[in-house]
Amino acid sequence: MIDWLRGASARAALDPEIDLGGKPVPIVLKRLHNARRLTLRLAPDGSEVRITLPAWAEGREAIAFAHARKGWLAEQMAKLPRRAAPEPGGEVRYRGRTLRLEWDPRAPRRPALVEEGLRLGGPQSGLEGRVRRWLEAEALALAEADMEDYCAAAGLAPVPIGLTRAQRRWGSCSDRSRIRINWRLVQAPDFVRRSVVAHEVAHLVHFDHSPAFHALLGRIFEGDIRAADRWLKEHGRGLYASFG
Repeated sequence: MIDWLRGASARAALDPEIDLGGKPVPIVLKRLHNARRLTLRLAPDGSEVRITLPAWAEGREAIAFAHARKGWLAEQMAKLPRRAAPEPGGEVRYRGRTLRLEWDPRAPRRPALVEEGLRLGGPQSGLEGRVRRWLEAEALALAEADMEDYCAAAGLAPVPIGLTRAQRRWGSCSDRSRIRINWRLVQAPDFVRRSVVAHEVAHLVHFDHSPAFHALLGRIFEGDIRAADRWLKEHGRGLYASFG
């Protein structure tokens, strides 16, 4: 039995949930054959504790590891931005800037950009849904343009691109024929969203994270990929604060 398991109770080692600030949070395990150690993190929205573990590791030890790090996980939970649904006079994040939500029941239902605000009408009860649908439409249009830019830079034909509401990743590439991007990236600065699209386009050629993949990514992406990754690490959780 490894050192960090010695202080964990047998009951905790088998409990697939952990109490964080009075909230029961499930512990989700994911095995990766190329993983060399356990990796523990909290989902961006605090909905689950995620552990990546090597194929040889025991599930009960991974669960005990989470319980042994309960204090650290509770600190991470406390740092999560509080849920704040869009409301009249409130704020909406869009492409790295903050827009004031201007609601007028007599205005058109479809949101429209007006200087530093987002104006829309219709009943207040459906305001959040209308704003979210507008953001998703903007996210898809921007990601499609990004994808065409990077496919051209890589010498590839454009591929279909769609949106995802995934809680675990910002982008994905399936079977080297389709790209999916998390719609919440429309709230981040453009260089962050574009870095994710460039990353997935590079996967159309190299379905791994080999030196060849990173070389291609560095060639087609015009910005600092490390700065984009750092932004997501520091601010990514905040993109989950406005919408469920």
